[in-house]
Amino acid sequence: MGVKGLQYFIDHCCPEACVTVNLRELARQHVANGQHGCSTTANITNPTLLVDGMACLRHWYSCKDWVCGGQWREYMALLESWVEAFTSTGIRLVFFFDGVVEEQKRQEWVKRRRRVNGEVSKVFSHIKAHGEQPGAELFCLPSGLATFTRFALRSLGQEVLCSVQEADYEIASYGRRHGSMGILGQDSDFIIYNSVPYLSVAKLRLEDLTTVLYDQESLCRAIGLGVTQLPLLACLLGNDVVSEECMHHVRSNAMARYRNSRPPLGSGAPQGQKVLAVAQLVSSVWGREQGEAGLIPQSLVLSAPDRELLERGVRSYLLPGQEALQRGEVPTLHPDIARVMERYVSPEILKACREKHVAAEGFMVYSVMCEGVVECSNSLEDEEDTELLPQALVYRPCRQHIYSLLLDRNNSSSMDVPAVREWFVYPGNPLKEPDMVYPVPLSLPCDQPSLEVLWLGSGPEVSALRLASFLSVFDCQDFSELYGAVEDSLLAALCLVTYIVLQVQELSLEDVDAYLSQAVCLRLKSTQELQYIKLPHLSSRAVQLGSLYVRGLSHLLGANCASGCPLPSDALMPWHSFDGRLFHSKYLLAHTGTEKTLLLDGDSSCLSLFLCLREKLTEACRRRGRALQSRPRPNPSEPSHKTTADPRYRDGHRGGSMHTGGPSGDRQDWREREERTGDQSHGGGWRERGGSHPHPHPQSYPHYHDGRFQSSSPPPKQSRGRSHHSNRRRYQLAPRWSQPPAPGT
Repeated sequence: MGVKGLQYFIDHCCPEACVTVNLRELARQHVANGQHGCSTTANITNPTLLVDGMACLRHWYSCKDWVCGGQWREYMALLESWVEAFTSTGIRLVFFFDGVVEEQKRQEWVKRRRRVNGEVSKVFSHIKAHGEQPGAELFCLPSGLATFTRFALRSLGQEVLCSVQEADYEIASYGRRHGSMGILGQDSDFIIYNSVPYLSVAKLRLEDLTTVLYDQESLCRAIGLGVTQLPLLACLLGNDVVSEECMHHVRSNAMARYRNSRPPLGSGAPQGQKVLAVAQLVSSVWGREQGEAGLIPQSLVLSAPDRELLERGVRSYLLPGQEALQRGEVPTLHPDIARVMERYVSPEILKACREKHVAAEGFMVYSVMCEGVVECSNSLEDEEDTELLPQALVYRPCRQHIYSLLLDRNNSSSMDVPAVREWFVYPGNPLKEPDMVYPVPLSLPCDQPSLEVLWLGSGPEVSALRLASFLSVFDCQDFSELYGAVEDSLLAALCLVTYIVLQVQELSLEDVDAYLSQAVCLRLKSTQELQYIKLPHLSSRAVQLGSLYVRGLSHLLGANCASGCPLPSDALMPWHSFDGRLFHSKYLLAHTGTEKTLLLDGDSSCLSLFLCLREKLTEACRRRGRALQSRPRPNPSEPSHKTTADPRYRDGHRGGSMHTGGPSGDRQDWREREERTGDQSHGGGWRERGGSHPHPHPQSYPHYHDGRFQSSSPPPKQSRGRSHHSNRRRYQLAPRWSQPPAPGT
């Protein structure tokens, strides 16, 4: 996330390095000077602007609501307008997103996650105290925003690339290689790389396409260094590779010498003094010994470990062709993963895996197969809620099935099947080490299909295998006959809600009604109507359930990619099955006993579809011994809460959920806890018991037509899916180590 203190120094102490530019004019000059390069696949005539997607997320997501799970339709409209502002002027955009967390930066990643923990805890405290969304000082991006934004931009026709190394490095390398007009982001690392101009997204004015260009040459003149000396400056100040603490003693000595050599600076900014002091140190030691080898001057007194760390940090800024000592190739595979790959995965599969990852067409697959690690950042989860299971544990069983599809090639109990290292943030996990989670085979009536079949095969039988594999990941084989009979997004929503109900014993009929009704009603809502929804108050439990659902959509996406994509990726996007404020309004209505007709906005077709989906879910749960119960939870502060329809939308089928009421809303400092397993159906919290669910044989379902399910006739496209029987099995949640299954299970 940049060089410690450098962005502040540039903005506040080095005005000559901050140049306001018009991007239209910058693009014209770029073309006139013949600086635009050639792509490796096609000649590019339009000037190319590289966009650091991760740095832009906070600027793109400007929707009023964020705590309820995300205003995804509105967000899509904002993204479309943002892209159009550039492309209408002839500027080509290439978006980059982080695809991996490099191990040398893991501790910095962990440090940030712990810091966000405290912020999320404050969010829930505010909601429970005031019943409304907190202010901007506690703003937290909706869960899964980075993942789904990649697919959103692709759907808008944009080129999106996912990194296999540090994203900043790949962006700078791409810009230098292709002669791009600049990098739009908010990361001071970009002024360290010897690449293309660094442009600020924080200071971007979309209406006239102006922003600030951070001029590298002006910065160098101001601090008395050359461009090649900037990497050493960055590492001594502290960055993601060399922590600020590691070089504290060097900076302290530099500050002492700097102050002794200068007159008193009065109230001069300490941040400015620090950068100037370290720059003076770098200048004094650089090139003192003629012909010295290595990246770090020998005259810079360091211990051997510190010197090695500093050299690694400096090397991380060297782009291809700039120095003999370069960054190196993509990190090698984890030994266990590499061994499995050699035995079970063909080069063709690995090539396809990497290509899909780089093109941002996949999720989770590359990190599992080629890195042996999966991470998930903070979610909106209430550490004080001892009842709801954290999302990391709710979705662990389905991830174990995904790992099996990707890694357990011979479907045996062989102990050489590797564990996947999971870095997931959840209550009780101090993030000192990863959870080691082993694959669990799917329950299929046939041998588990190979990736060659799922990814490269063709024909109706392969299509059926893909669908069966996908549904089995979530123990939703019952719904195979619904494929092609209901919209793909609704089938995905039904699978997800069913899975959540099976995993979380405390979910009630009211929670299911909220989930399903909002998925059904969302199809008929415009973006404007969704923005008009008013919430009389917020429920902290509904906030957590909304975040849980969106995290589940990313797991649907991972399972779909691993299974060979039986569903189009677009069907798994949140803007087709979830809206935060709509879900919250349905939750409040469902838990205050609102009639189903009103819950479904008075639309008879929506009601019919809702009741059919609800029946299929409850039947599937009943067959697995999960009996849903009614447990209404009116808000304690407003036990008589009622929501009313906005009169502007009362007529017609779309108005029933436009609610009015009281004030609307203008990462979790979890304590370490032991996680215990048990088998209670309700009562107590997840810390006192775990979840395990039997999975009896499913049966075929009737088909959907004209708002109702019909029996007998086959689905419109028989090759798209078929029903399968499954073997009886049980999920077991193991908090730290998920051992491989014993033979015969």
